[in-house]
Amino acid sequence: MSASRPRTRRVARRRAAMRRLASPGRVRAAVAAWRRASLRVAFVPTMGAIHEGHLSLVRRARAGADRVVASIFVNPLQFGPREDLARYPRPVGRDRALLAAAGVDLLWEPRPADVYPPDHRTRVTVEGLSGVLEGAARPGHFTGVSTVVAILLGVVAPDELWLGQKDAQQALVLERMVRDLRLPVRVRRAPTVREPDGLAMSSRNAYLSPAERAQAVALWRGLAAARAALAGGERSAARVERAVRAVWRRFPLVRGEYVAVVDAATLEPLRDLRRGGIHPGRGRRVLVAVAARVGPARLIDNLEWSRR
Repeated sequence: MSASRPRTRRVARRRAAMRRLASPGRVRAAVAAWRRASLRVAFVPTMGAIHEGHLSLVRRARAGADRVVASIFVNPLQFGPREDLARYPRPVGRDRALLAAAGVDLLWEPRPADVYPPDHRTRVTVEGLSGVLEGAARPGHFTGVSTVVAILLGVVAPDELWLGQKDAQQALVLERMVRDLRLPVRVRRAPTVREPDGLAMSSRNAYLSPAERAQAVALWRGLAAARAALAGGERSAARVERAVRAVWRRFPLVRGEYVAVVDAATLEPLRDLRRGGIHPGRGRRVLVAVAARVGPARLIDNLEWSRR
């Protein structure tokens, strides 16, 4: 007969209504109390405008942890001077309801001064991975991302950090930051969540008009063309890129910024994907990353592919 868990453990694992806190000190104290009860904690950082992609992270976090912390903080440090910080969507009431229904135990909603006090001077930069692709298009963006996540992790101190594959470069940067700084957290990635037509879910999709929304599917269709080319034996990165852009030309509202075929672990550009070529090796993961503007929205997407 298998032994049942002690009664105290079952009681400790019961979830109460979601708490909302702003103070870093109060968040730290709440997590410390869970630690004393030997509870495992997972963390899902967000900038709000919650959609199914965020909720999928919460569900995965719940499956592997006793308590889930989420945060909502529109991080000014990762926006450039002409970007959309002021108009970034902030449906606060809706976000809180969705996160509570998904099973978040504690929602941290820090104020800017809680994260960046007036005398804050420290920045975290992951060299090599932060200056290409999105980093080249948005200078300083990943320094802002790395800095804020390092601060959030310092307060929450979770066992697991959940990120989405849709922001593949961001996930790679943060994985490297955690590794290099020896932070005691396991970084987990969840697959990209898509609309039925393939468009990757994103908070910035809210900027799209109906006509723009219909054309935004070009990003995924271009990636699907890249996947078909790779699966069919294409090993020229330039021809894979051209396959994506050929799809985009059928969508006049899509203004492409980049199509990159890179090593998924290093973000180094690839040219010849054949074994024995410039980047040989069975099983090497290829990342095809894209960015385009559709109306007022700047959208990104990607796919990973590996030779079996």
